[in-house]
Amino acid sequence: MKLYNSANTYDNNTPTVVTIGTFDGVHIGHKKIIERLIESAKRNGLNSVVLTFFPHPRMVLQQDSNIKLINTIDERIQILKNTGLDSLVIHPFTKEFSRLTAGEYVQQMLLDCLNIRHVIIGYDHRFGRNRNSNITDLASYGIQNDFTVEEISKQDIDDVAISSTKIRQALLEGDISRANMYLGYNFMLTGKVIKGKELGRKLNYPTANLHIAEDYKLIPKKGVYVVQAKIDNKLYFGMMNIGTNPTVNGTQQSIETHFFDASFNLYDKKIQIEMLKRIRDEKKFDSVDQLQEAMQNDEDFSREYINSLV
Repeated sequence: MKLYNSANTYDNNTPTVVTIGTFDGVHIGHKKIIERLIESAKRNGLNSVVLTFFPHPRMVLQQDSNIKLINTIDERIQILKNTGLDSLVIHPFTKEFSRLTAGEYVQQMLLDCLNIRHVIIGYDHRFGRNRNSNITDLASYGIQNDFTVEEISKQDIDDVAISSTKIRQALLEGDISRANMYLGYNFMLTGKVIKGKELGRKLNYPTANLHIAEDYKLIPKKGVYVVQAKIDNKLYFGMMNIGTNPTVNGTQQSIETHFFDASFNLYDKKIQIEMLKRIRDEKKFDSVDQLQEAMQNDEDFSREYINSLV
């Protein structure tokens, strides 16, 4: 898959079939649409292209938006790479771009930049200034400019919307198993390991403290989870705590992972941690001894769960 950070840089020598959307989560509903796109491209000798935008339009047009996304943009790229897509175009979404009329958008983006012959799009797709044009308008532009428009049905689009909603809801409820089922892969957190208060080390449970730079990334419900991560091409399992460490009067949320049977220095290293199973809520214990006992129980649960996967 070739990646383009602007439609203006796309190599448009080969005509394309394009689908347009946010594709947050790149879940099983999205993958059906992408499979359809790739099949159409192969059948007609075209390049398959996903056109998406970043930042999310709501981040630009609604300054107070607190939108949370399932994937960071880098995670979205990573997942889309595995779909068999020819090209991914991530076009910068700006206020200036949002002011393009429908005609300007079709001419400049779809025709001049992407050389489209076919568009696969949802029945509810809106585009152009103030989002005032729809799929019927796009079909009219197609007749005028020699490209065809294929509609994704209401059922399929609703499935995608419902899946996204269900995934976000599951994550906010801490139901990682349900979120992973809808995603078709394990939900991930990606960030740099930074120095923490080293409380875990004092409890014989040293942890990697993960800092996620993207404040729009959705963080699941506070609690303890079974996780895995590939570090230096080796798979490690562990347990993660998302929370404030109330037993030791912590106030700021942190994401800390203790890896089992591992001894390495991860400071300043960027790692990606996949979440597998929720163990329990974060709890304030009456003593550090009780906390240590709970952590031992968490480890026992995690190891039993991991063994069940083999």
